[in-house]
Amino acid sequence: MTHYDVFNGDADGICALHQLRLADPRESTLITGVKRDINLLKQVPDSVSSVTVLDISLDKNREALERLLAAGVPVDYTDHHFPGELPEAPHFTANIDTDANVCTGLLVNQQLGGAHLPWAVTAAFGDNLFTAAQAAAEPLGLDDPALDALKELGTLLNYNGYGASLDDLLFSPEALYRAVQPHSDPFSFIQEDAAFTALRDGYAADNANTEALTPTETDDHIAVFTLPDAAWARRIGGVFANALANASPDRAHALLTEKPGGYVVSVRAPLSRREGADAVCRQFETGGGRAAAAGINTLAPDDVARFIGALRAAYIT
Repeated sequence: MTHYDVFNGDADGICALHQLRLADPRESTLITGVKRDINLLKQVPDSVSSVTVLDISLDKNREALERLLAAGVPVDYTDHHFPGELPEAPHFTANIDTDANVCTGLLVNQQLGGAHLPWAVTAAFGDNLFTAAQAAAEPLGLDDPALDALKELGTLLNYNGYGASLDDLLFSPEALYRAVQPHSDPFSFIQEDAAFTALRDGYAADNANTEALTPTETDDHIAVFTLPDAAWARRIGGVFANALANASPDRAHALLTEKPGGYVVSVRAPLSRREGADAVCRQFETGGGRAAAAGINTLAPDDVARFIGALRAAYIT
């Protein structure tokens, strides 16, 4: 039997697992995917020896988790998304905190007593938790250029996770984790690994395409953008939404990216009020996420007006 590491394919998931395996190296089978591919536990068979789960919603993986626990598989679960009711089993360990200023990488950092703090800071920057990242970084005594380097790395790792399928990504999340794996220090990855340069170049090219975008719906409380059905739009959507949130911190933002049969939706709560994004998205069948950032995997065209109404209602007061 073997151990399985199951993790979100974004910056937070990658950096969380990297911290754990730097502290506790072990052979494992990796299960991950594009950022929105969160129903990952169903890929884990009952015959495994143990499972570590990082940065995917327990609520969206409940059936598979209960199957594993019923089979006697020890599961260690660390996450910051809405979990719903936690299972009770002697071989189930949960470290779940849905505070809007917490990410999985910071939770792992707490478990490890700050052993690999620069990677936790990178995770927080990648999850657009800039204030939390800067606060966490204080013991490191980094100057502004070094902090900016970790911010860029977190942004790029997060950028790579967005896409409708692995074909949209510059690197599969597993390949990107494998690229990060030899580097105990994020600065060595930045300076030495060709993957960092490829991510930086891809991000710059995709980000240039956003310069001509204008909101299709906007007021003092919300702004909604529609993006085309194109690989660059699927890749850049998440970090573009974060950039919009940082530029207008009192406004909620939503991106509707076209797909066959509807839209993929990304929502960012106002940075001045990091709450409610998950509640808005859970009003729709494929919606979920966390308080500050959430999404809907498929929004039908007929539901667009209802979605905009729900978004506005959540933030108009």
